[in-house]
Amino acid sequence: MARRSLALLLASSLALMAAAVASADSWLYDKFNTDGTVRTQYDASGQEVAMLSLDRSSGAGFNSKEQYLYGEFSVQMKLIPGNSAGTVSCFYLSSGDGDGHDEIDMEFMGNASGQPVVLNTNVWASGDGKKEHQFDLWFDPSADYHTYTIIWNPANILFKVDGDVIRCFKRYADLPYPSARPMALHATLWDGSYWATEKGKVPVDWSAAPFVVSYRGYSANACVSGGACGGGGDDGWMSKQPDDAEWGTIRWAESNYMRYNYCDDGWRFPQGLPPECSRS
Repeated sequence: MARRSLALLLASSLALMAAAVASADSWLYDKFNTDGTVRTQYDASGQEVAMLSLDRSSGAGFNSKEQYLYGEFSVQMKLIPGNSAGTVSCFYLSSGDGDGHDEIDMEFMGNASGQPVVLNTNVWASGDGKKEHQFDLWFDPSADYHTYTIIWNPANILFKVDGDVIRCFKRYADLPYPSARPMALHATLWDGSYWATEKGKVPVDWSAAPFVVSYRGYSANACVSGGACGGGGDDGWMSKQPDDAEWGTIRWAESNYMRYNYCDDGWRFPQGLPPECSRS
């Protein structure tokens, strides 16, 4: 009887500990609304993992309950293994779908087995987009989790992969910049067959469905619309601009892994490249 009571006490204590860990690392349903097939589980370290599923009938996503005006947003993602052609996995901010909307994108465009996954970064301001920088990822993003970060402040927008800055989109006083419209944080998985892989030449192979992308470790230090700011002090994200070392990682990414730069696409802009392309 004593052994049984001890075993029950130990089991109860372990359950409480597990619940405490889960509660401490629970983020999805506390902070987001969900659409489509979204499942959660806890990994061995106690982190909550949100899994988005795509099949022929539906994609999936989650979007923040709060809106933000500037902040630092980060998440760990494990992408679709094997042939992910035609799929698009996203981590982005958006003010909505209107013609004058603002948006900051990190979009992962799937590819055929053995080909690099392409990371598309883009910025929309007052409905003005077409600011893409695309990079071939230099690692297998489906083998393990990697960290993707957006820093958005009044001076610039920084895109980071595993802590390394790969792009800086600067603000210019006379050009559109997302600074007035609060944005929600979104993560989505959807069928981009018409666009994502080799400009739509390779569609989704539905025989491999369902496709799953996993997210964990989400964090946001940000100014909540109509509320307080977090972590944006003198040395924080609010004043963050690339230092010399970070400009070095930007040049490294551009030299070795950039697939597309809108500032090099004269065919797309027959009336002349966007004005920021000629500025340092």
